[in-house]
Amino acid sequence: MAIEFSHLDAQNQPGMVDVGAKNSTTREAKAQSIVYLGAKIIQHFEAAGWQNKKGSILQTAIIAGTMAAKRTGDLIPLCHPLGLDACSFEMDVQSEEIIITCTCRLHAKTGVEMEAMVGASVAALTIYDMCKSVSKGLVIRETKLLSKSGGKSDFQA
Repeated sequence: MAIEFSHLDAQNQPGMVDVGAKNSTTREAKAQSIVYLGAKIIQHFEAAGWQNKKGSILQTAIIAGTMAAKRTGDLIPLCHPLGLDACSFEMDVQSEEIIITCTCRLHAKTGVEMEAMVGASVAALTIYDMCKSVSKGLVIRETKLLSKSGGKSDFQA
């Protein structure tokens, strides 16, 4: 079975996928990034109310992630520019890490997986940036798609 790449034409040249003939549907995607801080750093920031000299760590990460998700078409060359209907975040602070979940939704002809992944990634990078003065041992462990729905094929991790 031959694998076909959606962003290559018959001459193997890159291009945006033509979604003109597709039907608009409600599409949703959920992505996750995990930032490892370690127990000592988590305890430090919990005691500080997740605030530092730069401001509210988790709220800043949510704002940065939202801004990035809205600009995905500017960041990823072959992504369609999309007007998101919704973009939300969950920040699950655990004993040694923060699990960031970004959910994006819209009614369109193409999916929002990349927007959710970019949102989660930039939120993770923002947490890293805001916490790096306390420790150089921070690690962004993974970014992955958790689910997508509303298009040609649904996905659930």
